[in-house]
Amino acid sequence: MSGITVLAVYAALMLCVTAVFTKRARDAENFHVADRNLGTVVSAMSIAATWIWAPALFTSAEKAYVNGIPGLFWFLVPNVACLLLFIPFAKRIRERMPRGVTLSGFMYDAYRSEKVRGVYLCQLSLLAILSTGVQLLAGGKILSAITGIPLWAMTIVLAAIAYSYSQFSGIRASVMTDGIQMILMLAACALFVPWALSMDGGVEHLIAGLGGVSGNYTRLFDANGVSVLLSFGIPTAIGLIAGPFGDQCFWQRAFSVRKDRIGRAFALGALMFAVVPLSMGILGYIAAGSGYVASNAGQVNFELIARLFPSWVMAPFLFMVISGLLSTVDSNLCAVASLTSDYGWSVRRAKGSMVVLLALGIGIANIPGLTVTNLFLFYCTLRATTLLPTVMTLAGKKLSGAGVFAGVVTSFCIGLPIFAYGNLHNLAAWKTAGSLLTVLLSGAVALALSRKEARA
Repeated sequence: MSGITVLAVYAALMLCVTAVFTKRARDAENFHVADRNLGTVVSAMSIAATWIWAPALFTSAEKAYVNGIPGLFWFLVPNVACLLLFIPFAKRIRERMPRGVTLSGFMYDAYRSEKVRGVYLCQLSLLAILSTGVQLLAGGKILSAITGIPLWAMTIVLAAIAYSYSQFSGIRASVMTDGIQMILMLAACALFVPWALSMDGGVEHLIAGLGGVSGNYTRLFDANGVSVLLSFGIPTAIGLIAGPFGDQCFWQRAFSVRKDRIGRAFALGALMFAVVPLSMGILGYIAAGSGYVASNAGQVNFELIARLFPSWVMAPFLFMVISGLLSTVDSNLCAVASLTSDYGWSVRRAKGSMVVLLALGIGIANIPGLTVTNLFLFYCTLRATTLLPTVMTLAGKKLSGAGVFAGVVTSFCIGLPIFAYGNLHNLAAWKTAGSLLTVLLSGAVALALSRKEARA
């Protein structure tokens, strides 16, 4: 099955699922939060599929291949932990704002400050744009290599597919198609990993590859393990723990699932998610242990599957890749559309924001020399700018609107540039310092200014 055929079949499947299981949304309540009655399993599958973006499919295999045990550990564990840590805060925001739609709307309601809402809208929107760009970049590169279609054209095709069903019924279409996408991804993992392990030397290659392709990364806290911790582990952990807290996709689901099912949905979603990056990491270990020299470490799982298996296996791999990438893109589309509810925009105008998001994402995906891992680390850190003010507000800590605004802006202006410099020049100390400053400054400045105002 050719790459073009896979795309056509995938698009047809998503459109059919949307048409059969949803109705065209006519009002904002249905379009943005599905009337707040989504069930546990379908919500869990949507949460997992949304969290499985490009890094879960490719970075997990790359870090296992290059950095062995510490590489995969510092990617997988924070990824799962963040969804579990999010549960009490998802419950809290639903209790405090039962008719809410967005995190920015909640923060405005808490502080009655347009500046606070504006800076949150800026962070949430920028994250959606960068996230969409990296999904289109990762998927576009793979599909362009297989089909021969230029990258720019492939990014447009992927964007058009995501928009085609997302605009029909909003979050409900996203959640229902996410369920099918998650089934496709789990089925692909159940095919690839046992098959690879059953081949001659499969288990031996896995064990030999636990130290990465160099064999030097077998422990978390030896010299090499600490190097991975500083250059990748800490920035990634901070960004991932902050992930759901700084991403409207997950707040939107917190407002959409049945109130009594929030905890179960996110816990089950975390477990479902873990299967995919763990499976891709195992393939990375097998590649490393077999002595395979990847032409592009960032796509080592793709290269290994193409090498080990019959050509027909590329079809389920492509279904997995497209599902993982577009499940996040369609969630970003619904998230950006929901942000327009802060100003009472109609559903029609909300759909217009989806088109703008895709145009910006396509532009980012086609920036020459841009890599998936670098962009992933940057927007992971971006999410951390609002982490502490959000957590403190939901925990009942009394802050001022001016303090929250100043804290987030300080993180943007100091922490992010330091991290970006370290990321561009691959300087571990700068990346670690930048990520820590990004997450800590917003909370520290917000708390200090709020206390100063209270004493005045």
